[in-house]
Amino acid sequence: MNNWQKKRNTTNRNADESWKRDAAVRLKKDHVRKRMRMGDFLVKEQCILPVVNENGYYEIRLESIGGLGANLCGKMLGELGALYMSLNSSSFSSYGSEKRGSPVKAYVRWCREDEPIRVNSPVTAPHLLGIFHEALIGKYPVLDGAAEQTAIVLNTPLSPEEEEKNLMESCDGFGYSAIYCLDALKIAMDCKSRINMVMLGALAKASGFIELELVEKLCRETIGQKYPALIEQNVEGIRQGYSQVKCMERKTDSSTNSSTDSSTNSKVKADGKGDGPSGKEKFVWGYKNAPIGGVNPRIGSNVSNDLSPSREGYIPVFLQEKCINCGLCDSTCPDMVFQFEPGTYKGKESMVNAGLDYYHCKGCLRCVEVCPTGALVRGLEKDYPDKPWFMPNQDLLPDAIQYEKSGPNSWITSDSYMDEKRVDGGVV
Repeated sequence: MNNWQKKRNTTNRNADESWKRDAAVRLKKDHVRKRMRMGDFLVKEQCILPVVNENGYYEIRLESIGGLGANLCGKMLGELGALYMSLNSSSFSSYGSEKRGSPVKAYVRWCREDEPIRVNSPVTAPHLLGIFHEALIGKYPVLDGAAEQTAIVLNTPLSPEEEEKNLMESCDGFGYSAIYCLDALKIAMDCKSRINMVMLGALAKASGFIELELVEKLCRETIGQKYPALIEQNVEGIRQGYSQVKCMERKTDSSTNSSTDSSTNSKVKADGKGDGPSGKEKFVWGYKNAPIGGVNPRIGSNVSNDLSPSREGYIPVFLQEKCINCGLCDSTCPDMVFQFEPGTYKGKESMVNAGLDYYHCKGCLRCVEVCPTGALVRGLEKDYPDKPWFMPNQDLLPDAIQYEKSGPNSWITSDSYMDEKRVDGGVV
């Protein structure tokens, strides 16, 4: 091989190496640009989970009422683990056909990136338990599976010490590592955010390893793209939830708390009812004690529903001296809240407004907007523990009734009579 052939081969090799270096640089730049387009959510190191179960999973369960945003919160936690924390992640929810007003559960599982998630069943023993409404406690088994490793985050105006006392009185057979309490409703009202965003910040704080910065990035990449006008309110809600949540760790004295497994602590009675850790009787029917003929022991009726859990801080307040008994409030109310009865108005016999059935009021405040004389005004529910002009619906009231907290949510996503512009993401 002569000199010019050697020179040509050397030149070709240099060109090939130069092309490979340029290709590597271009690939790296494309990767960086892709990361920038996707919000730079990739992390350099995999997050280390502080505690896992026998399958290697860190598990989260959210308990809520439809409309408070637990479903979205669970989805965001799932994305947080997969996209921002370099974890394998799985999330799904369970709710009724009506979606708003029915009990909602959201489940999230995280594990190391090199381990697959092979369990798709609901979370029964959560490491992090979020309860979006305190009215669920004692009515639904929201505390099932809570044990010594469980951090409980509860939306309540009470302190963790007060809430622990209430939990011990109403529920048996559950444990916890710490109780975190915050008034997510008040914070959401102050920030014009949503309860789920406030609870998301509190859940991040209670976990002990989720960084606030990652949650804010998650919010901007998800909620921010769909509702750009609401991004600052929602980010502020996350920050306030992270900073305002109060914690009380479990006492070391085992006598102050029972961490007995709920599956072994529940006792099944002869009639098929079991005493569960939720404080509510659980029906455990089998082939030996099931009712003959498939009898339904609970007839379909919403007369006994107490819709107070669905209200988000506001109620209509009735000023009787301003009322002209026009009936517009009754015609616009979807829940038969206003009670009219025969009476006298301006010296003539007529139907007069006798009060409101707050058991069935979901707090939509359509009546406030439609009232022509200002006889109905918006008020903070916490300012009216004894509601004036409170009259249960006499036509639907049976001889003996025990109201159950339930019902739809007050957020209106269709035509609204409110001054604020409301969408699923909050208040504009």
